[in-house]
Amino acid sequence: MRDLGDILAEVRGKIAAACERAGRDPGEVEIVAVTKTHGEDVVREAWEAGLRIVGENKVQEAMWKKEASPAGPSWHLIGHLQGNKVRNALATFDFIHSVDSVKLLDRIEAVSENCGFMPHVLLEVNVSGEKSKSGMRPDDVAAAVSHIVGNCRRITVEGLMTMAPFSADREDARPYFRRLRQLRDEIEDRLQVGLPRLSMGMSGDYETAVEEGATWVRLGTVLFGERPKAKTRRAVSDGDEMDFGLDSYSAGPVVRVYD
Repeated sequence: MRDLGDILAEVRGKIAAACERAGRDPGEVEIVAVTKTHGEDVVREAWEAGLRIVGENKVQEAMWKKEASPAGPSWHLIGHLQGNKVRNALATFDFIHSVDSVKLLDRIEAVSENCGFMPHVLLEVNVSGEKSKSGMRPDDVAAAVSHIVGNCRRITVEGLMTMAPFSADREDARPYFRRLRQLRDEIEDRLQVGLPRLSMGMSGDYETAVEEGATWVRLGTVLFGERPKAKTRRAVSDGDEMDFGLDSYSAGPVVRVYD
């Protein structure tokens, strides 16, 4: 198995090359190390290799994994957020990339007001229009930003996130990344707000995303290899049922969900 440091140097070299092609500063682009279904040992390895952001898809998996991992990384939720997981998500993550409705914004705001959180979020946009993907319609994003500015005292909106349709050719993703950047620029100009973050690009298309303006690229398999196959343990606690991904690592303690 290749050393993560060597892999990371190669990936950063490709990011730097993509920035040069686009006339950008490589310092504008950060890697979100996606550790979904990997254990806390991979989080530790990522931290020691110099990665400073950890991305997780599930709130409950991140809760025990964060507790078992070294202090230091910034934890980002990149997967779908259910309303009944908001409180635990806000207590666990520094950024939420996947806010996909005004209803969810209002839930985040209410929980934040009640618990004293000051969340930083991105609005997830379904640029491709695929029914299998979550996210706001592009035409609804400006209204959501206006809603935050006008009605949400606790929430800071940092930018936008999207996923391009899967394709073996990374160039196929370019129109979707470009459209997200254009949408961000249009909203900034129309509403006179700053939306500095663009979370877009994964292991197969991150170079294209960087060329089109990504500031966060979400990388898992290119860094850590194929994910372990996860089994599922279902736990019931305080009337709240939830799934835990299990694989080759030992599961952490059952985490109670109070939201």
